[in-house]
Amino acid sequence: MDIQLTEEQELLRSSIQRFLREQYDFGERCKIVATDEGWSRRHWKSFAELGLCAAPFQESSGGLGGGSLATMIVMREFGSNLVVEPYFETVVLAGGLIEDVASPAQREAYLPQLMAGESIWALAWAEARSRYDFSNVDTTAQRQGESYVLSGAKAAVIAAPWADKLIVSARTSGGPRDRSGISLFVVDRHSPNLHLQGFRTIDGRRAAEMTLMNVEVPASQLLGTEGDGVAALEACRDRAIAALCAEAVGAMGALNSATLEYSKTRKQFGVALGTFQVLQHRMVDMFIALEESVSLTQHLNLSLASKKPNGSKLASGAKTKVGYAARFVAEQAVQLHGGMGMSDELNVGHYFKRISSINVQFGDPAYHLMRYAQQS
Repeated sequence: MDIQLTEEQELLRSSIQRFLREQYDFGERCKIVATDEGWSRRHWKSFAELGLCAAPFQESSGGLGGGSLATMIVMREFGSNLVVEPYFETVVLAGGLIEDVASPAQREAYLPQLMAGESIWALAWAEARSRYDFSNVDTTAQRQGESYVLSGAKAAVIAAPWADKLIVSARTSGGPRDRSGISLFVVDRHSPNLHLQGFRTIDGRRAAEMTLMNVEVPASQLLGTEGDGVAALEACRDRAIAALCAEAVGAMGALNSATLEYSKTRKQFGVALGTFQVLQHRMVDMFIALEESVSLTQHLNLSLASKKPNGSKLASGAKTKVGYAARFVAEQAVQLHGGMGMSDELNVGHYFKRISSINVQFGDPAYHLMRYAQQS
């Protein structure tokens, strides 16, 4: 599959490519990651000015109406350039949930600031033993008058150290692992009794272990219907997988280009590496893996855009296939570059680390292979 982009979509892609080429090369990215914050507020503001933060949202919400295809375009270009700013966490995850299940008052309060790049969001759903299960939640939320009191812990919340707001899943009713009874809450990161222990991830981003000790949240900050959080998170997972697959495709394309260029210039036994037939065959396999992943990613995003009923199954299939393909391309790129492949000075190792991180977000390939088989 190779979809034909509209004029507006081509303009979006070309504007992102031009900005990243001129202002976000690998050297600039390394400088950003090395700062204390680990991301660039200046570049984030530029993303908002380019309309990237508003691109996926419906026009009725104040967005540009690009939907999942706009997200795919943005995430693929961000993957090609290893962008670390929290676009995925803020726009795809939190923004998608707000647009999907929030009340009209909440959408009016949150989305304009989010689309203008004035607020950063993170989604806190995973727990130490949850293993990709949205209903396996020990964090509790108890109603007390006009508020809920949240207690518990969340693990590896990506972008939490940067966030202004957090969307937190907590159990309001039911027993352990019951599908019903999970609710979503908007929590201010600076709320009393909310503690974050930040750390740097292997791909240079920032995450945190989060502890909530009787954190009081107004009842008006309940996102969606009480007890229906799992369904909202499952829809969010499908959108997240589509975006992550697009990012992985961007990273794979960059790795293939870097490996091909290296094979033309690096010499062994007096000849360029690219002249060895066995290495040519390996790079062909890398190219095929990329093209298959591009087709699957486009098919998934088109299915989500048209709201086809098999979108969730297709998301698991794509996460499995693209995950294994991306790992293969990353491993081959590192091996063909030799010892330099894992050095910090070369971008190849950084792509490898980012692909490794993508592969465990919202379920690794093995998990989604089993999930796909169960839906067959």
